[in-house]
Amino acid sequence: MGWRLKVGTTVVTVLALFGGYLVADAYDVVPGMVTLDEPYPAPSPFPTAPGATTGPSPEVAVPPLPEDAPVPDAGTVEDLVSDVAGDSRLGKRVGVVVTDATSGDTLGAAAPDTLMVPASTQKVLTAVAAHVRPGGDVTLPTLAMLQGDTHVVLVGGGDMMLAAGEGDPDAVNGRAGLGDLAAQVAAQVTLTGTDAVTLAVDDTLFTGPDVAPTVRATDVADGYVAPVAALAVDVARLTDDKYARREADPALAAADAFAAALEQHGLTVRGTIGREKVASSAREVGRVESAPLGEIVSYLLEESDNTLTEVVGRLVAIDAGLPGSQDAAISAVTEVVSGLGVDLDGAVLTDLSGLGTGSRLSARMLVDTLAVAAADPALRETVTGLPVAGLEGTLADRFPDGNPGRAFASAKTGSLPDVRSLAGTVVTADDRLLVFALVADKIPEGGSYGANLIFDDLVGDLAACGCTTDGP
Repeated sequence: MGWRLKVGTTVVTVLALFGGYLVADAYDVVPGMVTLDEPYPAPSPFPTAPGATTGPSPEVAVPPLPEDAPVPDAGTVEDLVSDVAGDSRLGKRVGVVVTDATSGDTLGAAAPDTLMVPASTQKVLTAVAAHVRPGGDVTLPTLAMLQGDTHVVLVGGGDMMLAAGEGDPDAVNGRAGLGDLAAQVAAQVTLTGTDAVTLAVDDTLFTGPDVAPTVRATDVADGYVAPVAALAVDVARLTDDKYARREADPALAAADAFAAALEQHGLTVRGTIGREKVASSAREVGRVESAPLGEIVSYLLEESDNTLTEVVGRLVAIDAGLPGSQDAAISAVTEVVSGLGVDLDGAVLTDLSGLGTGSRLSARMLVDTLAVAAADPALRETVTGLPVAGLEGTLADRFPDGNPGRAFASAKTGSLPDVRSLAGTVVTADDRLLVFALVADKIPEGGSYGANLIFDDLVGDLAACGCTTDGP
């Protein structure tokens, strides 16, 4: 009983002490929750944000150009154009057209209808055509089809920008990943208890020569273009360089990368990877999608990607019910652009990228193509996807600080031996949008770099032009 007495005594002592603490707390001698003071008034309700009213709608960061912006004086623009066209450093063949985007009026021109070598500026025709059909929202699927229980066929849908591993949802090049596709296949196939498959690739979407016959063999060897294929990883580059050497067989190389991805997801790939047309009885067990075609078009314009231009042209042809060949692509692109009201009479296209020899367009044709795109909301992404002067893509190292065209011009460049071209839009100092095309295709030896500077200066002069009839 002694231990019980001790415990009872201890409890009484604690309670006594605790009771004393509560009294002290009540008189606020020690900190605690008990008090004899009047209670604090109830707090006001927490305010709602902001004052229970709807905030203003967000504003467009870059407002549209005013429709009544002054048009530059045609005489002043014509003088600027004449000075450039007569510059001996550009050679004897120079074509220039500058028009007002709103009215379509020509403000200055030199040899506007002379057919000349356009180089990569001719990519704008394919870009515009793609926005007409199939359209900028279309994506390109890469499929995995299962025949029987163990035979997988990788089917290309035109995406030559696959990632070997996981896709990047924020990227254009690498949006869809073969690693993601392999994970889908493994999840389906292993349900049957299978851990081994055979693999083939179906790259029958495109037909005919995979490189235009007019492209120089040295340009292919140097990586300026890859063989066009229904699927590829990183546009078939062998390294990370922009103009890296390319896979000789992009589709089969992509299938090898897919096999490696399947192995990483627990499936053994047996035998040799071959080519075959997928059977109609096969069932889909995996799918990844490219970036929307509009983003691909903007990418090819910004980077001046020859391979992707040829791919997109073939997609235009297929959408028109034609074969996915180079000849059909040229025919389809020409038909679409002509159907928009652009007079292409006399134009010659030997490929779509402008890399091959023999193509001929006039400065007027280039301007009219861009003007149609600028005027049509459904096609305007072609113009907004052009590289911004001094900031993006092939114009990143042009239009240095001090050139008024920097950030106010967007244009597609063109570059071949002894050929320089530039076609795009520029906003004047009075906020008027102009469309221009500049081509020189007989530049004296060693003068190509200087031609870039001359063209950039002319576009800069147009940007700085507050040269209205009533202006300076």
